[in-house]
Amino acid sequence: MIRLTWVQPEDLVGHELRQAAEDCRDPARVRAVAERWHAAGGHDAPPRAGASEAGAARLRGLAEELLDELAALPSPLEEPSELADIAAACPAWPDARPGGTADPERVLAAWQGRAAGCVLGKPVEKIPRAGIREIAEATGNWPIRGWFTARGLPEDVARRWPWNRRSAVNSLAENIDGIPEDDDLNYPLLALTVLERHGRGFTTEDVARLWLDELPAGRTFTAERVAYRNLLDGVEPPATATRRNPFREWIGAFIRTDVYGWVNPGDPATAAEYAWRDARLTHTANGIYGAMFAAAMCAASLTAGSPEEVVEAGLSVVPPGSRLHRAVREAVADAVREPDFERVVDRLHERHGALHWVHTIHNAALVAATLVHGRGDFTATIAGAVAGGWDTDSAGATAGSICGALAGDVPERWRIRDSLASSLTGFDGVSLGELARRTQEMMQA
Repeated sequence: MIRLTWVQPEDLVGHELRQAAEDCRDPARVRAVAERWHAAGGHDAPPRAGASEAGAARLRGLAEELLDELAALPSPLEEPSELADIAAACPAWPDARPGGTADPERVLAAWQGRAAGCVLGKPVEKIPRAGIREIAEATGNWPIRGWFTARGLPEDVARRWPWNRRSAVNSLAENIDGIPEDDDLNYPLLALTVLERHGRGFTTEDVARLWLDELPAGRTFTAERVAYRNLLDGVEPPATATRRNPFREWIGAFIRTDVYGWVNPGDPATAAEYAWRDARLTHTANGIYGAMFAAAMCAASLTAGSPEEVVEAGLSVVPPGSRLHRAVREAVADAVREPDFERVVDRLHERHGALHWVHTIHNAALVAATLVHGRGDFTATIAGAVAGGWDTDSAGATAGSICGALAGDVPERWRIRDSLASSLTGFDGVSLGELARRTQEMMQA
């Protein structure tokens, strides 16, 4: 039997129960569902795996019933998902400023920074914070100042913390040769493509059709894979984001929206609107806010003068009453007053350790904290995002893109041979210089 990750109903109930607790749905009714599930032999959400053993398939019928029952329970939180409601909830929502321009060097550095942060985080993805530090210390790379390496790594450490098996072959210091494929880089390519094909008036449906035409299903994960399945089942957006999708506040939309910021330099409002159109295919509430937050920061990063200015631009499009807004505010406050970034991360883990490692909220807070604490130091910024130990390549990519754009330059040690691998049509082997040129063209489209 093929056990597909992230889509089997019997593997989703535990995640939906956790999501129901996070968004404060009726505790008694959620508890009753959990009791029925556990009484039937159902399992809680695994901390890192995406699929259970084949025997769990016997629970599929019950799982589908319980998923629908949980979805029918409303959240009492004031965290809207419609754009007009989100804007109305943001007292600092900025005015749109279309037609902005940016220094081409800053656009190129944004692409270079995204690639560098992504590749730094790839081999240690799924390794917890303690393991990342032990690996780095064992190879003389703590604090992190260069690519991870297996050279000199003691065998016992390697056994205790095995590399991400898909990434160790192309993202360690000894084998990096060009920029390897990654979903954190494929999604910006798709965002650029939807703009080139459909212009600034693109719709969520345009994004969905592009995925079906160009994005291999096996290159999607969590919320994106569920939405892809829903599209194939004939479900229309935005229901694709909510039908049996317990991952709708995870990090997938956060990693898709840098380009929407880059083509709107100095215009966080328009960048956030573009991000909303994309994100609503797969996400709701804080999942959407994460996408808008990232896009707004990227828009500001091409014109702003400081990380603090960038983070404030991002927060201007996130409802102040939301969990994401509060998490970012707390993380930034810690980053401002605490000189030791490890202590900042300690506090993040204390507050958000119960969230899944690819949730939007704590990863967004970590990115904001490392941007502010790094004070423009590219190495410290991407190292902080990766050493935090959650979604290492995603957090590293976003932190790298923003820090690179702010500085207009990426240090030589973090520049990779300028050829990006991708399974997307027309992009395999493309240079970041070419992508920066096309991004620049879309600013004036």
